[in-house]
Amino acid sequence: MKIAMLAPIAWRTPPRHYGPWELVTSLLTEALVARGVDVTLFATQDSLTAGKLDGVVPASYNEDPAIDAKVWEFRHLAHVFEQADTFDLIHNQADFPAHAFANLTDTPIVTTIHGFSSDRILPMYEPYQDRVHYVAISDADRHPALRYAATIHHGIPVETFPFDPQGSDDLLFFGRIHPDKGAAEAIAAARTSRRTLHLYGVIQDEGYHAREVQPQVDGETIRYHGVAGGSQRLAALGHARAMLHLINFDEPFGLSVIEAMACGTPVIAMNRGSMPELIEHGVNGYLVDSIGDAVAAIGRAGELDRAAIRQTVIDRFSVERMADAYLALYARILGR
Repeated sequence: MKIAMLAPIAWRTPPRHYGPWELVTSLLTEALVARGVDVTLFATQDSLTAGKLDGVVPASYNEDPAIDAKVWEFRHLAHVFEQADTFDLIHNQADFPAHAFANLTDTPIVTTIHGFSSDRILPMYEPYQDRVHYVAISDADRHPALRYAATIHHGIPVETFPFDPQGSDDLLFFGRIHPDKGAAEAIAAARTSRRTLHLYGVIQDEGYHAREVQPQVDGETIRYHGVAGGSQRLAALGHARAMLHLINFDEPFGLSVIEAMACGTPVIAMNRGSMPELIEHGVNGYLVDSIGDAVAAIGRAGELDRAAIRQTVIDRFSVERMADAYLALYARILGR
């Protein structure tokens, strides 16, 4: 089986810090290569893989201002599809622009939809659903107008997330500083519960950060640490009483949710989007409907068994399980 894995070019694959689509693309690629699958990763030229790397884009457009996103995205796609007939299957992780090439090749195409943003993108999905095999990353993110080949939850290499059996008395926010992610709600819940909150994440909405977050950061009870990577990231995810994920949108998945749980940290999340698919209420976290509910859940977080929280990730969200699901899908598409 010869697979072309098409990565986005917003960030390097794998990303140095933020870049969830690139991270999932990398995790799947490396898991498939470890199983002996012939995978060529089409990504930025500074990307890293144990498989074959092919690319024409020097660096990601978020890291190199000389890279024009639109120009290089289509140069990237053209480079892949000009070689389409040399592969058994193309796995597109780079959203709908690839569908513009779908009817120009007979090579089967799988598109993982990393979050269906709005009906505005339907014109680049609906006409191609007889040609492209769509994968949802959660049942909650399936659009009623589309047919799907599968729902496959993301997986992570659980062994790389150290288990913290104790945690701490402090709370954690880990995500983009954006209204969708609920940083302001996390601050409100932390203040009401009279606990210290540590915020980590890229500032994606400067205005929101200036209005709702920065004025609350006092360096003592509310602390913003910026973007965390490496050992700092792992320590942050594990060393908390609970992670607050008080989102204001129907989140398609939520990698940080399963990463925190892999470290033993329970997650308190708004009961919307994919959260009921990730969180077992009263087992690995709590599903809540308000800040008041979140405050009550913070008080109960210490009752949860941190080893059992980690076990739910091992059982349901390992990278091995994700790779097996995609291999089964590939085989079904190729009639093997």
